[in-house]
Amino acid sequence: MADRGAKLKGLNFNKSIVLIGLMGAGKSRIGKDLATKYGFSFADTDLEIVKAAGCSISDIFELYGEESFRDLEERVISRLLVKKVKVIATGGGAFMNAKNRDNINKYGVSIWLKAELNVLIERTSRRKGRPLLERGDPATILKGLMSERYPIYGKADITLDTQNTTIEDNVNAIAEALAIYFDNQTEIKKNE
Repeated sequence: MADRGAKLKGLNFNKSIVLIGLMGAGKSRIGKDLATKYGFSFADTDLEIVKAAGCSISDIFELYGEESFRDLEERVISRLLVKKVKVIATGGGAFMNAKNRDNINKYGVSIWLKAELNVLIERTSRRKGRPLLERGDPATILKGLMSERYPIYGKADITLDTQNTTIEDNVNAIAEALAIYFDNQTEIKKNE
C-alpha cells in the first residue's frame, strides 16, 4: 500500500477528489487528513457555504429554506471545482443534485464514504448543527436518507466502507483506490 500512496503523492492529476456520503460518514475528517498527508489543498463545502452566507447552515435552513441552501451549495461546489481544489468534502445532499453530479464527474473523482445506520447515528450524535436531523428521530431520518440517497451515491467513481476502520486506514484506502483508478484511466486512454 505504501507504493500506491507514494505514487499518489507523485501524480500530477488534474481532477479534484470529491468525498460524498451521508452526514457522519467522515467526509470532513478524512478529507482533511488526506489533504494533509499528500500536501493537497482542502475545502469543506459546508464551511465554505457558512463563509459565503455569513451565518450557520441551521440559520440558512431556518431563514431561507433548504432550496436556498442547495442553490448556494451548487455555486460553492462549482467554484471549488473550477479552482481545482484537490480534496473537497461535500454536504450529504450535494451529490443528489444532477448539476453537482455532472460537474463532479467532469472535474473530479467522486468517492462515496459509506457507513451503516448504527455508525452514522453514533457519529452524528457527537455534533449539533445538522438541520435535517432536528426534524425528528435521527435514526428514522437517517434510515430515510439512506433509502433515498444510497442508490444515487452508488454512481460514485469509488466506494469506500468507512465504518470499522480508523481515519488513517481510510486515508490509506483512498490513496490505494485512487492510484488504481488513475492507473485504469491511463489504460483506457492508451486503448482508445
